[in-house]
Amino acid sequence: MKYIIILGDGMSDRPIKSLGGRTPLMVAETPSIDSLCARGICGKFATVPPELAPGSAVANLSVLGYDAAEVFQGRGVLEAASMGVELESTDLAMRCNLICVEDGVIKNHSAGHISTEESHKLIYSLQQELGSESIIFHPGISYRHLFVLKNGSDSVSCTPPHDVPGTAFSQVMVTAAKPEGEETAAVLNRLIIRSQEILKNHPVNLKRIEEGRDPANSVWFWSPGYKPRMKTLFELYGLKGAVISAVDLVKGLGVYAGLDVIEVEGATGLYDTNYEGKAQAAIDALKGDYDFVYLHVEATDEAGHEGDVDLKIKTIEYLDRRIVKFIMEETEKMEEDVAIGITPDHGTPCDLRTHVHDPVPFLIYLPGNKPDDVMLYDEVSTDSGSLGIIRGDAFMRILLNR
Repeated sequence: MKYIIILGDGMSDRPIKSLGGRTPLMVAETPSIDSLCARGICGKFATVPPELAPGSAVANLSVLGYDAAEVFQGRGVLEAASMGVELESTDLAMRCNLICVEDGVIKNHSAGHISTEESHKLIYSLQQELGSESIIFHPGISYRHLFVLKNGSDSVSCTPPHDVPGTAFSQVMVTAAKPEGEETAAVLNRLIIRSQEILKNHPVNLKRIEEGRDPANSVWFWSPGYKPRMKTLFELYGLKGAVISAVDLVKGLGVYAGLDVIEVEGATGLYDTNYEGKAQAAIDALKGDYDFVYLHVEATDEAGHEGDVDLKIKTIEYLDRRIVKFIMEETEKMEEDVAIGITPDHGTPCDLRTHVHDPVPFLIYLPGNKPDDVMLYDEVSTDSGSLGIIRGDAFMRILLNR
């Protein structure tokens, strides 16, 4: 048996008034996913323990069967692994967003989804102006970058920028969670203010403003942590696996989980990502030496953060038509059976534009197993699933029949 998880990041939602109290999953046309649901078993998955924030790192760790409370060390360290940045045990790594601040208020968490080419110029300028042996900015993709502070303290509280659009940035800056975090908080806040001074008149931003686009006029630090210690999926389950994603966070998580990263040209993390390329890469991996593939699609989450209901519906339909349909067709031709799991990592309701703790709908298709009675894949229908509400490593163990 081989295995694949198809993860629609942030795909789950809450009832939306403009949709007549339905969710995007309930409205979207998803014949392939629904067909798989009718042939499988399903339920709800509480991916994030109540004591942890419902971020993608925690939720994806749970989907892969890890105890997030035990191994989670922040998004920064995961993205460092994806980028090939070697961390020392005392290096504090964290996500460094390029955001747009307007009249002192956080307008958005992505600087209007700034291009990678533009953002690299800004990050290089910040490193030149602010960097040192202990302060290091690493360029990433689009608005998502990495910051490393040598000998920094993780006893700080940072606010994810996608949680607070419309909030004055001064109200949500870094604070010390413990006295030992005061110096680190002061350094990070100083860098935020200095970045705004440097980026304000940067040629990249002046051009963006001239063209009517949001400037990337501030950095924003969040999700700090140190290098984690976690067993690989091979050590846990004997699986040789691969991860396919456009997001450094997920690729880095895969690296620590012992998964090989498969790069797909044109994978953007947005609605215009290369769906077909990712699906083909997954099938090629399953037909090759890999036992397990983790196929992650970010577009649904980005639509939720933008509060764009129509786009979220479209990205769900793209997932169904351009990934799930192809994978179903191709795996049925394979000599070896393939178990398929489909789930979000967490919900990102369009009305809230941020992540929530709500249990998410999931389905698992196990060739030869008796299906339950659920025929449609959405937040309401899966309440009647035979698996009820699951937690911890249950999703992976059910998928693997362990």
